[in-house]
Amino acid sequence: MKTIRAISAFFPCYNDENTIGNMIISVEKILKKVSNNYEIIVVNDGSKDKSKEILDKFKKKYKCLKVIHHKKNLGYGAALKTGFANSTKELIFYTDGDAQYDVAELSSLLKVMSQDVDMVNGYKIWRSDPFYRKIIGNIYNMVVKFAFNIKLKDVDCDFRIIKRHVFEKVKLISNTGIICVEMMKKIQDSGFKIKQVPVHHYFRIYGKSQFFNFKRIFTVMLGLVILWWKFMVEHE
Repeated sequence: MKTIRAISAFFPCYNDENTIGNMIISVEKILKKVSNNYEIIVVNDGSKDKSKEILDKFKKKYKCLKVIHHKKNLGYGAALKTGFANSTKELIFYTDGDAQYDVAELSSLLKVMSQDVDMVNGYKIWRSDPFYRKIIGNIYNMVVKFAFNIKLKDVDCDFRIIKRHVFEKVKLISNTGIICVEMMKKIQDSGFKIKQVPVHHYFRIYGKSQFFNFKRIFTVMLGLVILWWKFMVEHE
């Protein structure tokens, strides 16, 4: 039974040639079960593999699919902003294109999305990553939650549904991975109602994380310091 209102589902994609096709197929199966009014969007953030060619082929097959190509890699935050800006439906779901989350669990989020709820955020039951990534990820999550006074269980769980009207008030500026901290802080402080749902997290089968290199980590840390100053000192 199709009971869900209009919904957009989008994926940021960067060098996800081995997974993005299955992500599109999987989410389309879920969406057509719950809604007669949906769209799928993929933001290809300047991928250097065959993601562009694969997405252009899928676009011909799926009428509900909208593909947006960044000419060069602009960053994770830029990809999310493009996705939000081009989502036209009442509900916006997004997750990453690397298949570390199962889009079938979108159903779990939809079950708790009600008229008085503005966002449903997933949190990882167990982080399926190498040991060092688990440690760094847990430390990162604890630090940003404390530093920014964020009440979510899992700030960097990119598996969430947000009502589009939220972005009439919440304006995002970050182009890097710190956009998740910026977004969660602004949504929380704007008084929007948030619910949280446990979701599974899976090992990355293809590719590698774009975060774990010195240059990117330094950029994120510097960005977090600047963001903290704006929020906690200047109260922007």
